[in-house]
Amino acid sequence: MTSPSRIATYFHVHLVSDSTGETLNAMARAVCARFENVLPIEHIYALVRSPRQLERALTDIEEAPGVVIHTIVDDQLRTALEEGVRRLDMPCIAALDPLVSSLQRYLGASISRRVGVQHALDNDYFNRMDALNYAIGHDDGQGGQDLEQADVVLVGVSRTSKTPTCIYLAHRGVRAANVPLVPTRPPPEKLFELKNTLVVGLTISPDRLIQIRRNRLLSLKEDRESSYIDIEAVREETVKARRLYERQGWPVIDVTRRSVEETAASVLNLLHGGHGQVEVLG
Repeated sequence: MTSPSRIATYFHVHLVSDSTGETLNAMARAVCARFENVLPIEHIYALVRSPRQLERALTDIEEAPGVVIHTIVDDQLRTALEEGVRRLDMPCIAALDPLVSSLQRYLGASISRRVGVQHALDNDYFNRMDALNYAIGHDDGQGGQDLEQADVVLVGVSRTSKTPTCIYLAHRGVRAANVPLVPTRPPPEKLFELKNTLVVGLTISPDRLIQIRRNRLLSLKEDRESSYIDIEAVREETVKARRLYERQGWPVIDVTRRSVEETAASVLNLLHGGHGQVEVLG
């Protein structure tokens, strides 16, 4: 006799940041994902850098009691936030404190009080913007004449997450292009001439691919049957793609059960592991 599934627990989590809030949001989601049947309702307060902005955040927090997590750097704002939350009788967690304290003890260095220092307009920032422009300009087979300028080229049939993976990689400073495998036309010759660029083949199970494509057609209010979602045609498409990867000796990543972030992490592992390494992941 199976026990009834537990009803999910909802709770409010208030994320207060004096920067973009990306770090805090990622940390909160990673931690909450460790708990089963727990669903956080996120309230994000980004760029909180003045007492007035903080007061507005505290007003909203009072209206939806829960947990407050912050990455406020300024001592006065931090104290005001923590005292305000204490008056509301809610837990207030400084997300980065344990890690910062441990590193400070290890390094014996002083802590910077500059806000948003991780988002400085330095070379790394401009490299990421350049990579983003490159990914946009080389999406879906565009700009094929200078593929050799890419760090990585992703190849795959339609709806294998090529574009979002390239955009994600660009935010990590990786120049990524993608080339679609279309049944009615051959891939560009330039793709097979690349010498110093990593080419990665993306594959997916036919069943999962059909499901994704059906959802895509529904979003476009298109309900006609076609080879795009025909099981035999889709199976042949994926088999041909696999054979191409094998002939070319390209590493393969199976995206059937992978998120974009996981696919990008696998690509980064291949990049850091050296070019020419053939590794089947998935």
